[in-house]
Amino acid sequence: MNRLAAALAAVLPLAAAAEELTVAPEAGNSGFSAVFDAALGERINAVSSAVGCELRLDERTGTASGRCAVPLASITVDADATKSEHFRDWATNKKSDPKACRLEAVFDGVQVGPLAAEQAAPFTAAIPFTVCGRARADGGKEKVVGTAVLFPPGSYGERKTIRIRATIAGFDREAYRIGPRFTDGWLARVQQLAKVVAPTGTVELSLFAKAK
Repeated sequence: MNRLAAALAAVLPLAAAAEELTVAPEAGNSGFSAVFDAALGERINAVSSAVGCELRLDERTGTASGRCAVPLASITVDADATKSEHFRDWATNKKSDPKACRLEAVFDGVQVGPLAAEQAAPFTAAIPFTVCGRARADGGKEKVVGTAVLFPPGSYGERKTIRIRATIAGFDREAYRIGPRFTDGWLARVQQLAKVVAPTGTVELSLFAKAK
């Protein structure tokens, strides 16, 4: 019995060091944006405030794990209904229901280091993404660069909050088969759109993760 008690005493503090946090998509204070700026064409801005995340922060190791997702149906392009519909066509390739599609990232052991109150802690990570379940064509990951800021209880609401800002530069939408040349009914317009819509862009995330 004494050995069991000693083992539990050793394990419990380690378990308590890991904390679960959530980014509520209905809160509206977190955001996703993707900007594709063509040199000879349009500057397209896709945005959503319906980002949802389930995170686990291990303060003992200074690492974060979890998943984040943005429903495709929540994304608007240039505040234009037609452009938004076209983007949904391109993302699904018109082969699945946009309501069932998500842009998703799953990560494990991202090193964020110790977090001090209201001080930005920088992080860099290689994270796999999927779009409507499709991974990057080359099987690679995206380089994510950002900061995490800890707000103790009472400084940003009643619960402990971590603000995360992250950027993915050079995001290649075609690596995920997002575009007219992958989409039924768009083949005739591929050449017309080649210079209008940039294949690569910058993705930015601003998240507020609250302790459960």
